Amino acid sequence: MPWRTRVGIGLLLAVLAAGCTRTPPPPPPTPSPPVSGLRTQRPYQINGIWYYPLPSAEGYVEEGTASWYGSDFHGRPTACGERYDMFAMTAAHKTLPLGTYVKVTNLENHRSTILRINDRGPFVAGRIIDLSCRGAQELDSYRKGTARVRVEAVQYASEEKLGTNTYWRVDPVPSFRYGQFTIQIGAFREQPNALKLKDRMSRHFDGAQIVQAYEKGCILHRVQVGMYRDLLLARKELDSLRIHGFSDAFIVAVEGQ
Repeated sequence: MPWRTRVGIGLLLAVLAAGCTRTPPPPPPTPSPPVSGLRTQRPYQINGIWYYPLPSAEGYVEEGTASWYGSDFHGRPTACGERYDMFAMTAAHKTLPLGTYVKVTNLENHRSTILRINDRGPFVAGRIIDLSCRGAQELDSYRKGTARVRVEAVQYASEEKLGTNTYWRVDPVPSFRYGQFTIQIGAFREQPNALKLKDRMSRHFDGAQIVQAYEKGCILHRVQVGMYRDLLLARKELDSLRIHGFSDAFIVAVEGQ
């Protein structure tokens, strides 16, 4: 049997912004500490729409419209806790794991570059990725504002030049299918509520447990169920939990396993 619960995450709205020719002050030299991996996996809501970050970037390829954002967001916190630097090789994506490297190819001129996902967005219909100003310059799309692109998750990339042309040698993202995964179905400030749900779920799961964590100065009691070595099995159980009322449950990768 199956189940789930919600822990929303407030993430920065990344949108298209002009002004790449302006030269704003550099971002603060000491960025804010990144948020934990668990936090970035949580579903989040923007403008009434729920987004569910992917647990893995394995095999990710998508084609669509890319935009870019610049000086209006320069120096502001990104979803991963860093300060946005419009001159860095980064990008925003709605669901790829933060920290994923992607190869972005402009399908209109076949130029490509490698960017690191450190923010969420773009939350504009029909757009799949928001490039930094520098990324848009590399793809020769910043003057136009948008471009048709292909986005591919990569593990490692190295730049090679042949005459005046630049090429990227890339290795695909390795499989993250096998490891140690559990499913979080609830998070409570009051421990008795967490214990009640854990006891209820213990009748259906051998691995029901409560994991305590500090968040915003408070202790959260997170109820997690099951332990899976195969991500596909965890996803199957997750689907069942959602059908049985735990619509906000999500998979957690267990660290150190």
